[in-house]
Amino acid sequence: QSYCQRLQHDMYFLTNTSRLNEQVVDKIILQLNRVYPQILTNEEAEKFRNPKASLHTRLSDLLKHLQKKGERHCQEFYRALQINAEQLFNDLPSRKILKTPDPPGIDTGKEQCMLNDRGPVFFLACFSVAAGLALVWYCSNSDTKVIGRARRILGFSPIIIGRHVRNICMLYLEDISRD
Repeated sequence: QSYCQRLQHDMYFLTNTSRLNEQVVDKIILQLNRVYPQILTNEEAEKFRNPKASLHTRLSDLLKHLQKKGERHCQEFYRALQINAEQLFNDLPSRKILKTPDPPGIDTGKEQCMLNDRGPVFFLACFSVAAGLALVWYCSNSDTKVIGRARRILGFSPIIIGRHVRNICMLYLEDISRD
């Protein structure tokens, strides 16, 4: 849902319950007026902070005004509401709709476990097999230049692979170069 639609959905909840008091509404209006980007001009902020009008009327007018202004203004209202009245923000009807779980036909937790049940050892084993096959394929090429390059690479790789594995690969390369 867009923020304007959410605000339309939450308007009854915000205006008809006495959850928002004068101080919180004033803080929200001041934040919309003073924080960048400025959502309310000074004249608009004074109009919505007018103590002569009832809180219900001021709040209704503010919400309608923000909906007319557009998506960005409604989003900033929600941000100000979250900062100044977090508990009320969490109790909004639109927030409860957003927090509902996935439809019962889709079980993402089960699917995630099925994909990740092998762990890092399986990944390392597969990667090692692939790297070994790539090395054997690279070294089994009949081109002698490739063998010389492979010997240089293997000569500088005691950090990457163990010394005994490197010695076996070097012996294999020497056997191939003699043939």
